[in-house]
This record gives sequence, structure tokens and C-alpha cells, in this order.
Amino acid sequence: MAAVSPLWHLYVIDCDGRLYTGISTDPIRRLHEHRSGGRRSARFTRGARKLDLLWHLPVGDRALAQRAEYRLRRLQRADKLSVIRRASCWAKLEDMLFP
Repeated sequence: MAAVSPLWHLYVIDCDGRLYTGISTDPIRRLHEHRSGGRRSARFTRGARKLDLLWHLPVGDRALAQRAEYRLRRLQRADKLSVIRRASCWAKLEDMLFP
């Protein structure tokens, strides 16, 4: 019997006004890890006073999530905010990130 692959999410966290983009199978758990400031948090989020999950969207397998994360990270702040405002489902996000 084949193992079922977990569903990966692309997420954006507001870190004291800066945007952090990441992937996870559980964005809420990952937010708590970032907030802990421990070894499981990203270096980017350590020391931030306030971390808020702005947006997350299920995208599929890990490879697809990594490609979407790479594309979203390369965007300017205003473009990232535009994408997360308009991307309510994977199909819309895919059209914006993979034209």
C-alpha cells in the first residue's frame, strides 16, 4: 500500500512589518514554532516581537510548494501583498506565479 503524501501549504507571516514566506504541512503549528524563537524557528523570524499569520493556501506536494515559495519570495513586497489578496485558491495562485 502506497503512503499518502501530506498536503503542503504556502504561507506568509508578518514579522514586525516584514514578510516571511514559507511552506509547511501545518501552518498553525509552524507559526507556533516561529513564535517560540527556538531552534525550529527560522532565523528571519527570531527576535521579532510580533508574528502574525497573514495568509496560507494548500498547494499540493512538497516539490510544488517549494517552487511556489521560491516564486513568491522573489516578488517585491507590494507584489506579494497583491498576490495574497487575490489568491483565494491554488488555480489563481498558479496563474499568478507560473504564467
